[in-house]
Amino acid sequence: SSDLTDPAFTESNTLDPNSPYAASKAAADLLTLAAQRTFKLDITITRCSNNYGPFQFPEKLIPLVIANAIEDKPVPVYGDGKQVRDWIYVLDHCMGIDLVLQNGRSGEVYNLSAHEERYNIDMVHKLLGILGKPTSLIQHVGDRPAHDRRYAVNSAKARSELGWSPKVTFEDALTATVQWYLKNESWWKKVRDKKFFEFYQANYTNKFEGETKGARVL
Repeated sequence: SSDLTDPAFTESNTLDPNSPYAASKAAADLLTLAAQRTFKLDITITRCSNNYGPFQFPEKLIPLVIANAIEDKPVPVYGDGKQVRDWIYVLDHCMGIDLVLQNGRSGEVYNLSAHEERYNIDMVHKLLGILGKPTSLIQHVGDRPAHDRRYAVNSAKARSELGWSPKVTFEDALTATVQWYLKNESWWKKVRDKKFFEFYQANYTNKFEGETKGARVL
């Protein structure tokens, strides 16, 4: 997490997680680096910004917005929607991982980011615009505990050392992602199984402002 005016995180920034989930990821990084230094294992670490693209589980923001909007169901937005996320297309991320595996220096950390920061609420509006759906579908819900206001990582190291850079523009990749979900409704409808609905109920349904507690929205 960082303030909106802070520079994006580099690989040398101190890890300072705000939630147990984030702490578990930080702990994994530290254990891995310690193993590399202690046992001289050939280990590299990548840290990426938020991914999007085909086959993403519809609990995540972009596929959740797309799927709900296609079905004309409420689109939940945490808090005021002013959380900032730094987005990268999944194929660009995968190419970065491959480069780090092949050419990264052992014991080093590499950030992978397209430097495409957006407010969550702006992303939701953009997706609804691509789909031709009304903004009246948006419903603000209670914010998550310890919800970070901004994620932003600096990928200059991977770009300079490995020659990596994103190949797809944000506009083209986001449009392609929407088109994929439009053409593959059978896939995401199938994965929205009972466990997904239980997760959705726990995280969104009872938080809809102005809705009766416990009412189903899916």
